[in-house]
Amino acid sequence: MAEASHPQSISAAIPVIRIFDEQKAREFYLDYLGFALEWTHRFEEDMPLYMQIKRDGLTLHLSEHHGDATPGSTCFVPITNAMALHKELGDKRYRNLKPALDAMPWGLQITVIDPFGNRLRFCQMRNARGIAETVAV
Repeated sequence: MAEASHPQSISAAIPVIRIFDEQKAREFYLDYLGFALEWTHRFEEDMPLYMQIKRDGLTLHLSEHHGDATPGSTCFVPITNAMALHKELGDKRYRNLKPALDAMPWGLQITVIDPFGNRLRFCQMRNARGIAETVAV
């Protein structure tokens, strides 16, 4: 279809990740994974937290609202340098997780599991010849 027939555009999705404890979420996503906090929102002081975090080209929403997302979900995240990310995470020595660098048929992959059972699969994709490609994030 011609692009002119679609005046709107579609951007990258922003996954919503279910969290249960703000302090644990901040320790994992900000301190360990290196995301930056962009904003937080609560309807009232004692209401559930909703926040946006970002690292490079990846934006995530973290939510304490029980209807927003299913705990234990997985997000697949293309990255450019799996070995560098694996080293960075290993150097931080997070006490609850020591992720492996796995050679998968589709690329080099690091799976991290947050304190709430959600998984982020960071993957440097392989091309048709089996060579890991640089993927813009």
